[in-house]
Amino acid sequence: MRLLHTSDWHVGKTLKGHSRLDEQEQVLREIVGIAREHEVDAVLVAGDLYDTAAPSAQAQQLVIRTLMGLARNAEVIAIAGNHDHAPTIDAYRPLAGVAGITLVGSVRTAERGGVVEFTARSTGERATVAVLPFLSQRYAVRAAELVTNTPAENTGAYDQQLRDILASLTAGFRDDAVNLVMAHLTILNATFGGGERAAQSIFEYAVPATIFPVEAHYVALGHLHRRQRVDAPCPVHYCGAPLAIDFGEQDNTPVVCLVEAAPGTPAKVTDIPITAGRRLRTLRGTVAELSVLAGTVGEDFLRVWVREPARAGLREEVMAILPGALEVRIDPEFAAPVASSRPASGAERAPSELFREYLGTRNVADPRVEQLFARLHDRVTDGSLAGPSIDTGAH
Repeated sequence: MRLLHTSDWHVGKTLKGHSRLDEQEQVLREIVGIAREHEVDAVLVAGDLYDTAAPSAQAQQLVIRTLMGLARNAEVIAIAGNHDHAPTIDAYRPLAGVAGITLVGSVRTAERGGVVEFTARSTGERATVAVLPFLSQRYAVRAAELVTNTPAENTGAYDQQLRDILASLTAGFRDDAVNLVMAHLTILNATFGGGERAAQSIFEYAVPATIFPVEAHYVALGHLHRRQRVDAPCPVHYCGAPLAIDFGEQDNTPVVCLVEAAPGTPAKVTDIPITAGRRLRTLRGTVAELSVLAGTVGEDFLRVWVREPARAGLREEVMAILPGALEVRIDPEFAAPVASSRPASGAERAPSELFREYLGTRNVADPRVEQLFARLHDRVTDGSLAGPSIDTGAH
């Protein structure tokens, strides 16, 4: 049978205040097209459908349309990640079931939905899927134990809880079926993608790959945004995020995983690149150097490190050259040193001198700003200033 493994859509995610919903729609449309082109029997969505526990109506509409599009030709099973609101995912469960979509928000016993079974349309083979949505440590380990135990003891308890849950869910794996596990969690020694929520990815939440049973033909993981295979007794894979969610992920290659599996045979995995969506890129240089690079960036979103001292209007110059820049900063090499403390005699120094010192702490070196401050100071002290404040344009 053929399976499509995807995760970490993070629908509704913004970047530096910029909505990416149009890009996310293009990416998800491409995933639906891949599922149809390869005639997959099932699609496994391993968590983090949304970027927030309270997604907008537009984000929810996009996810629902995508899941329904996938379900027209395949079984669809989706679990909640740490960014999703598990009770809401479960609330949609009855309606989704009518549309042929299995949603699992919270950890469940095998009898109550923790194990999903289906028959592949293409081969008639049976598949058993043990599903493990994200489980917070505070739910896996009792509050009293979190307070009284050492961090190592709590980590061990969390590890054991997940082992016990997986052992229960996979107890029904059969020799004549394709046995699958889908989970949203962190594996020890796996590589982070760069945009994960650190508080729910750190050591306390990491478990060894040995928690998965050797009988599993394939383990479909979500949570870490970089595509990777994890060394384990069975095939364990993170498919990664299909769209880089911030500049820490700009070097990741977005893919979905096409999985071919049969009873008694380890799964064969093929990466299919995702081409939709704007790429993220970091540029460094002087304004003149950035001007030369402007013709090479296309539609990429940019993070720009300017290799010049700060001055009034610098950000606007960069934005005029690179309209796709979402973040403009001074390269640390060109940042003015920050004074550790103000001299004790500061109260006796002229306001213009103090302001010049302040500009130094803000990495601004522009005599025009100092001149403007001097004029404003004179107007304030002689009582002639009226009206709204003035934006100097300094950054």
